[in-house]
Amino acid sequence: MEKTGHPATYDEVQKLHPLYFNIVKKRFWWFAISLLIIIPGIVSVFMQGLNLGIDFKGGTMLDVTFKKAVTQAAITDTMKSVGLNGIVQLSNGDTAALIRTEALEEGKRSELLTALETKVGEYDKKALKEDKVGPAMGQELTRNAIYALIIAMGMMIIYITFRFQFVYAISGILALLHDVLVVVGLFSLFQWEIDSTFVAAILTIVGYSINDTVIIFDRIRENEAKMKRADSYEDMVDKSIWQTMRRSINTVVTVLIALLSVFILGGESTRLFSLAMLIGVFTGAYSSIFIASQLLLEVKKHVKKKPGKGKAVRA
Repeated sequence: MEKTGHPATYDEVQKLHPLYFNIVKKRFWWFAISLLIIIPGIVSVFMQGLNLGIDFKGGTMLDVTFKKAVTQAAITDTMKSVGLNGIVQLSNGDTAALIRTEALEEGKRSELLTALETKVGEYDKKALKEDKVGPAMGQELTRNAIYALIIAMGMMIIYITFRFQFVYAISGILALLHDVLVVVGLFSLFQWEIDSTFVAAILTIVGYSINDTVIIFDRIRENEAKMKRADSYEDMVDKSIWQTMRRSINTVVTVLIALLSVFILGGESTRLFSLAMLIGVFTGAYSSIFIASQLLLEVKKHVKKKPGKGKAVRA
């Protein structure tokens, strides 16, 4: 292990991990694996697009108050029986249901309400509320989501540049784009529905991923400052990754266990959010370990240093 102020040698780090292998030397394998996932996802986005929910393309929201507790499964099955899909959220002791589905004509609306009363339970007709979400609201939500992502990444570039160097910021943002493209691409490939919670999931994934990446970057910066002229930059990066490996694995396993519990037990309303988070957290951990630092190495190798400034990157 590394003692405070006395970094472990590369040989000591290798002996400390029984499953050690050289991550950095295999970096083009990691890049290839990522491209094998990202490219089909991008093609899918252009070919079949995203399966947007009513938050984005508009629809109908029904606020129904039942006279007894009900279940999400009962309401969802009833909706399917009349040819509808949507999202159901329960509250107030499982007696109030917020149903979000496609835009309903009067006939389809009446058919759904009749089926709910027959198969789920009697509801308070006076308390029934209905709202229609137009496509314009969905366009605004999409626009705001893109703005939020751009602003978040812009602020991260400024922060990482200030704390480290601009090359670290570029590498970190490319790794974040990797995570976003993987999640969006998989949702497009499998046509999983995207609603407003998906936007929250993406922003959370970006925050999680950059946090783990910064930990590794911090160790790289610390070890880089102590390099000798004959030292290999590749070995130093590989050493830094393995020095933080236990922390990275412990963090991602803990988060994945919690998210898996939400995915299995959280109900229909949180399933897509937790699915996006599961994919994103796993991808974020992968990119922090196998992509971000390798991108940093490649960027540093190709950035032209000004005479007399910086250390040459020696493989």
